[in-house]
Order: sequence, then C-alpha cells, then structure tokens
Amino acid sequence: MGVSEWRIDQSDWFGESALEVFGGDRVRASFALHGATLLSWQIRDGGELLELTDGYRDAAELHEQSGVRNGVLAPFPNRIADARYDFGGQTHDLLPGVRGDRTVYHGFARDMPFLLDGATTSTDSARIVLRSNEIRPGRFAGYPFALDLTVVYVIEEDQITLEIDAVNVGDTTAPYAAGWHPYFRLGGGEEADDLELRIPAGTLIRTDEALIPAAGSDAYCDLDTVPEMDFRHGAPLGSRVIDACYAELRSGPDGRAESVLRQPTTGLELHISQNGGYTHLFTGDTLPRDRRRSVAVEPVQAMTNAFNRADFASTIPLAPGESRSFRCGVRFLSPGSKPE
Repeated sequence: MGVSEWRIDQSDWFGESALEVFGGDRVRASFALHGATLLSWQIRDGGELLELTDGYRDAAELHEQSGVRNGVLAPFPNRIADARYDFGGQTHDLLPGVRGDRTVYHGFARDMPFLLDGATTSTDSARIVLRSNEIRPGRFAGYPFALDLTVVYVIEEDQITLEIDAVNVGDTTAPYAAGWHPYFRLGGGEEADDLELRIPAGTLIRTDEALIPAAGSDAYCDLDTVPEMDFRHGAPLGSRVIDACYAELRSGPDGRAESVLRQPTTGLELHISQNGGYTHLFTGDTLPRDRRRSVAVEPVQAMTNAFNRADFASTIPLAPGESRSFRCGVRFLSPGSKPE
C-alpha cells in the first residue's frame, strides 16, 4: 500500500502551535513547535490506524514535561551528577541555590520554543524544519554558551527520520551532546511485558542508585556478565525493570546501529536506528501515567554525566563556529511489508 499524496497543515493543539502531516490515508503525524516535539505517529496497517508512540495527551502534559515524552535532548541527554560540571576551567551549576533534590536531566531543547523554518512535501515524503536560537548566555543557569539548534523531521510511508543539528554561534567552546527520548508502542493496549527487544550492544553502562555511571573504566560492563540485561540476540522484556544505557553499538553496512522492538503476537516491529552513540532503555516503570504501556528506546550521542567524564573530553567540546549533527529514526514493519 503506497501513499498517493502528502500534506502538511498548521494547526492549534490545545492552544499550542502544531503541525499535522498526512500521507494519504496511510500516515498521520503531529508535531508541537514547543520543544520540536513529536506528539503522535500513526500508520495504517490492515485497515487500522496504529499509534506507534506514546506522546503527550495535551498542552498541560507538554509543559509539565512529565516523562519527557518524545523529547529532543540538547545540549545534553540524561543526567548531570549533582547538576554541576567542570568545563573550560570553571565549575558550572545548573541549579544554583537549590538544595536537596538536584536532579537535572535531558537539557533545555525539549522545553524551548521553536520556529517553523520549512515545511515541504515530495512524491514520497514530508519534511519539517524547526529552528531555535534560545540557548544564549544568561538564559539557562549553568550554561553560559550560545547555540543555534535545527531539528529536521522527514516523514515517509513507513518511517520517521530525525536530525538534530547544533552550531556554536558564541565566542567560547561549549559542551554539547544530543539525543531523542521516544516512547514506542505497537498499537493496541499491550504492556512492555508483551514485547521483545533486540539492542546490538556489547556493553552495559554500570551506574549507582542515582543512575550516574561509575568512574572511568568501571562504568563499562561486559553483557556476558549480566545476562538479565542482554538483548543482543533478542529477548522478551517480560517483567524486567530497566533504566539503563547500552554502549559499543554494532553498526550495519550503512553505518547505522539498529535496535528492534517486536510484538510477537502480531509480528509488528519497530526498527530504531542511529548513527553512532549509545542507546538508553527505559521500561516506563516510574511514569505518572500508563506505566509500562510503552518503551523508551532512546538514541543518544553520549552517556549520562558525559560533561563530567574524562573519556568524553575530546567529543563533548564544540568550538566556536563548529557544528555537530546527530541522526536517528524509526521504521515500522508489518509481516506483510517485510522483504522475502
């Protein structure tokens, strides 16, 4: 089944500026300009429109950022220990004056306004370009750097590709890494327990109770020693509770590493790809609603607390005038669409 016509409409979503993408009657996707956030992605399979993500339900959830549903992660993914990091000979505090809980995670982009810079269609896809220049000195505590961000979504008949680009427009080197925090499902009311997962990783990142990786080489744990966390050859999620990062991803001939989420009853699959980096897996056990009803398979450029790690000292800095891109995406496959 092909898509005969693509259309992009601007819309109002609970008072938020949004974009609606239609690929004939086969594909529907919606995006909020707030955070450049994917709100919904649906594909028709066997006459039924399947919801393939678990996004925000309304504007209140979007602004609360509860669960960081489908969030774009920049200028850092995941957590920074004690909300402090050393960079350029200075200590930076992302939560100045805050005592007690100093958890900070997933950067600023997910909660920033973006502007529409392009919305085009072709015979086989739709393309949306969103830009923001919100990251400037003085705007975000503990991050006195200037970045321009561009988020590009390409929506095709069976997949969405996401590219996050950053340019350092300031006069000092900035720490930077990006990622994506999508929650996936395969239609219906299944729970995470029902799904199977394959992650092409050779190493698990060992963390403490606060989910901060161990120091130095102690952070890297061979998956052969933790079989309960090993998804290299595909395994049911079952009742496993996981909030962990996987490293040493094996890439295919096209240079992309690909994780696979599968519903064994229907044979439906999602193939989550990324150009390098790490994959973070979260089974949704602490979400305030619909716990374990979807699975976050997160492509990220760097592991948790990378700003504070010597092993990232050469990859985190972004010099003035330099740019950095991170590309990832997801493809839907049903039994009838798989190649012989």
